[in-house]
Amino acid sequence: MALLVVALWVAPQAEAQNWRLEPTFGSIALRSGFVPDPHRHRVIAGGDNHFLGSEDCRFGGWFASPPDYRLIYEAGRFPTLTLTVDAPGDTMLLVNDPHSRWYCNDDHDGRNPLIRFANPPTGQYDIWVGTYNRSNVRNAVIYISER
Repeated sequence: MALLVVALWVAPQAEAQNWRLEPTFGSIALRSGFVPDPHRHRVIAGGDNHFLGSEDCRFGGWFASPPDYRLIYEAGRFPTLTLTVDAPGDTMLLVNDPHSRWYCNDDHDGRNPLIRFANPPTGQYDIWVGTYNRSNVRNAVIYISER
């Protein structure tokens, strides 16, 4: 079964999302082949900044200004890196990769977002989990996997 790559590049218009700020819910350094896979981390989705979307990313949602979570990734033998979110509400995913490119996804499986990087570069991935409406979604979990 072929894997669907769901990563849309967003023009650098996510000025309200500031990757220079310290992430609200921490960070992790993972080297290719990390165990356990997937790595999981709880966050609270949403924020006060309305992301309007762009031509490449046609959704709007509510995000925090600082990243929710930061991944420092050392690439290796695995050809993909997948970031996804599981939450009891409608969430969105926004990622700034090591080359300062923006990616986003909404509703990969009808409600939860997924971004898959083919041949992911080594470096810093800043991750935001947003919400469709302005409310916060507690118990959101970011999953990071090479599978």
